[in-house]
Amino acid sequence: MTIPWQTAWVTGASSGIGRELALQLATKNIKVFASARRTNKLKILSSLNDNIYPINMDVSQIRDVRKKTNFFLEDDNFPDLIILNAGVSKLFTIDKIEESYQEIVRSMDVNYFGVINCLAVLLPSMIKRKRGHIAVMASVAGYRGLPNSLAYSPTKAALINLVEILRTELTPIGITVSVINPGFVDTDATRINKFRMPKMVSVEYAADKILRDLKKLKYEIAFPFGFTFFIKFLRILPNSLYFFIIRRLIWKK
Repeated sequence: MTIPWQTAWVTGASSGIGRELALQLATKNIKVFASARRTNKLKILSSLNDNIYPINMDVSQIRDVRKKTNFFLEDDNFPDLIILNAGVSKLFTIDKIEESYQEIVRSMDVNYFGVINCLAVLLPSMIKRKRGHIAVMASVAGYRGLPNSLAYSPTKAALINLVEILRTELTPIGITVSVINPGFVDTDATRINKFRMPKMVSVEYAADKILRDLKKLKYEIAFPFGFTFFIKFLRILPNSLYFFIIRRLIWKK
């Protein structure tokens, strides 16, 4: 299949899925602007492929986003593909809400408002150009509220809703919009989890799956199939049945 992009921007590219996406795009001779907060990891990443251009950036700060992406406004640099992947993952039980308040707010600042900040800076130019592809990294955790996910799941639910709005308003203009909803992927973030994570996939598989489906212009990219199908099934259940299943399978009360 022909590669439809010449230039891409991947946020949260210093580790996990974002890092692997940047690498796989770069190996296809695509110019990749890889942004993240961890400068040292970005330097290592950029040393692996000359097509990767590191950008030290905090997406939760719109001034930083605007300053670091100003050169995108040049036609040769404006990305054909924008993958808004930056995020943090913290698990809390409800009894920790007071002591974890700042980290909960930080989750929303990075996971949700980080996407809003990037869109606020680049969408006006994309709308003028009437082209481009935006992909937002959400999660199956955003389908329904899950125990111990007080900080994480709500941010992903917000992103899923946001992308539905973007898809509705931007498609008639000529801008493609996709939402990525992975299950468990073997990354630094998931390795600290102390619960069973069924159907976990590698970052290599995840990135390859994402890029294949983005080339097909798919709206939702969800994987692995069996696990995401089960989580999606929970969305359509009556609330009483959903809470019963969650209590039995997860809370075990």
